[in-house]
Amino acid sequence: MPPITTFSNDGLTFDVVDSGPADGEPIVLLHGFPQRASSWDRVAPLLHEQGYRTVAPDQRGYSPGARPKGRKAYSLTHLAGDASALIDVIGKPAHIVGHDWGAAAAWATAAAYPDKVTSLTAVSVGHPMAFVGSMGTSNQLLRSWYMAFFQLPGVPEKILASKSGPAGKAMASMGMTPEMIERFRHEIVAAGALRGGLGWYRALPFSTPKTMVGKVSVPTTMVWSDDDAALGIKQAAGSAKYVDAPFDLVVVEGASHWIPDERPDELAAAILARVASASPTP
Repeated sequence: MPPITTFSNDGLTFDVVDSGPADGEPIVLLHGFPQRASSWDRVAPLLHEQGYRTVAPDQRGYSPGARPKGRKAYSLTHLAGDASALIDVIGKPAHIVGHDWGAAAAWATAAAYPDKVTSLTAVSVGHPMAFVGSMGTSNQLLRSWYMAFFQLPGVPEKILASKSGPAGKAMASMGMTPEMIERFRHEIVAAGALRGGLGWYRALPFSTPKTMVGKVSVPTTMVWSDDDAALGIKQAAGSAKYVDAPFDLVVVEGASHWIPDERPDELAAAILARVASASPTP
């Protein structure tokens, strides 16, 4: 079977980077904001070396053919549906890994489609219910101030797209390197993906307890870094409450939010440990 280059769902077409051994167990890699599938470029080869195939889509709002209008189109239900459709194209259950918003999508996919997900590795962002719960028991609400800012129409786009504005300094303060910021300007701003990426935040007001993610029943690893300016330990550790399966918390010391870029070896090791623990016995 040739590598997957695109797949469709909800009338949208998504670009895909399918690499590694074609006969390897599949690992779906879901990127976060403000990045695309290229955010896994340093992690994927380490998984390939161990015989795994990686399938990394440019997700809803990012792929040129998958940029719907309207905030509701970016709800977690839709994001999980996209990942489910990709796994259907792969043709068998897959391990799923997500960073940042990709982690939220991965949690939602594992909860809604447990028969399609072999294991889950969530990076930086904990279970959505644990994240919401941490708002009242830690400083997570203060850390997440930008989520309210991103609700403003048009203003975030203008500020984030400006080279002379405060966006570059803000991203650098979050741990992004100059190379990562330049990739953001090329792959997100210049490519027209900024509004779509912000759509994930703008769909948040349509999330209610009834539509939030349920419990996960597949083996799960939560990877969190202690220099993450946006996400605290409570939402990461509290995720164990929402997993009815083996759960591990891996803390990457001295790393910022951008674990796949900054600590690919440690992240790959955590992914491989989880994948091996959940893989069918030969």
